Amino acid sequence: MERHFTVSGFVSQSGKTALHFHGIANLWLPPGGHVEVDEDPIQAVQREVLEETEIAVEVVSTGRAYAWAEPGRIAPPVTIGVYNIPDDSHQREPHQHIDFVYFTRPVAGANLELPEAAEGWRWVSEDELRAGAPIALPDGNGEAAVPEDVRTLALDAIGAVRALEVGA
Repeated sequence: MERHFTVSGFVSQSGKTALHFHGIANLWLPPGGHVEVDEDPIQAVQREVLEETEIAVEVVSTGRAYAWAEPGRIAPPVTIGVYNIPDDSHQREPHQHIDFVYFTRPVAGANLELPEAAEGWRWVSEDELRAGAPIALPDGNGEAAVPEDVRTLALDAIGAVRALEVGA
């Protein structure tokens, strides 16, 4: 089976995380996409988040910080998901996404306005995520489920960013 390396970036601030209603899948998902040639996963997640949400972000490291200078390193993902992707409307064959998942937060002074509701973006609160119920669509016409992995990771991302804010 063909595999693609992808990234997902949970953008969190002030007890909320940015999610996008993905109409084809009928689910709420974080920003993300494919890692491009000559791009590392950190560059990819920052680019994808900026392209999709118009918010510049930094990665929130949740791993141990090692002190040596060489060899170079980048922050590890929080987790790596393996998703089976069926045939889609783009007529691609079934394939897998090997997804590097990161927690991010807006950089100081970043725009926090998400693209218009018509594009499917909204800030989802910690309370909404904890409730476990489907989330209202940005246009107010219905609701959709948040997959359990997305819900759990979104809550953890909010907690990781909150811990940084408290420690600052």
